[in-house]
Amino acid sequence: MPTTTTNRPEAKPGLSLPPIAVVIPCYRETGHVLDVLADIGPEVMAIFVVDDACPDGTSDLVEDANTDPRVRVVRNALNSGVGGATIAGYRAALTTDAEIIVKIDGDGQMDPKLIPVISAPIAEGRADYAKGNRFHRIQAVRDMPGTRIVGNFALSFLSKLSSGYWNVFDPTNGFTAIHRKAANDLPLDMLSKGFFFESDILFQLGLIRAVVEDVPMAARYGQETSGIYIPRVVPEFLFKHALNTCKRIVFNYFVRDASIATVIT
Repeated sequence: MPTTTTNRPEAKPGLSLPPIAVVIPCYRETGHVLDVLADIGPEVMAIFVVDDACPDGTSDLVEDANTDPRVRVVRNALNSGVGGATIAGYRAALTTDAEIIVKIDGDGQMDPKLIPVISAPIAEGRADYAKGNRFHRIQAVRDMPGTRIVGNFALSFLSKLSSGYWNVFDPTNGFTAIHRKAANDLPLDMLSKGFFFESDILFQLGLIRAVVEDVPMAARYGQETSGIYIPRVVPEFLFKHALNTCKRIVFNYFVRDASIATVIT
């Protein structure tokens, strides 16, 4: 079965981090992306800003205003969604020597100063994949909009069913870190390209029996607007979670671990 653990909210003092690459998928993020880039610390060796066919010219803004030599722009010819943009960033990061790939959104809701914290479970050899959990402390939830709280509770339950990671919460949290070996083992072409990406990657990680760790974090809510259209997303998430749940059960209990007991029961 997939394995999960819960991390403490800080990295070990003096922890030596392996090379880290950061992927920032962007769509209409000209108001925030430069601030995000400015807050990324020296522990990061490469930064990939993925312009997902942005109509507001995110890539042009970054190329014109940025002076950080670590930053590289990846341009998607067609809008593919946050998942598609992240996958493009993963592929670019895997061409570097980075051992850890961190994904952070370009809307400013995630604090780049937590990159060492989200990377720590992988750097310490405890996990293959780490993800933020905004629900670990009640204080972190107080500033969260009520609709997001209710939605995340529902989605967390569905994600537990579809991925098998029963201790993982906040599955749609986009602040993640992955070891390059786990990224290489994932079928990147098969991952969902849209908002279901974070949930779908947990499902695929479960199939390869990767160790996943939740990392407590607080979200920052400002003037940004969500690109998620709830009436469209809810039916899609329900269908895809149900499909992945069936796939997981069949693969784990009737294909991978098939035995005479499976047939009898």
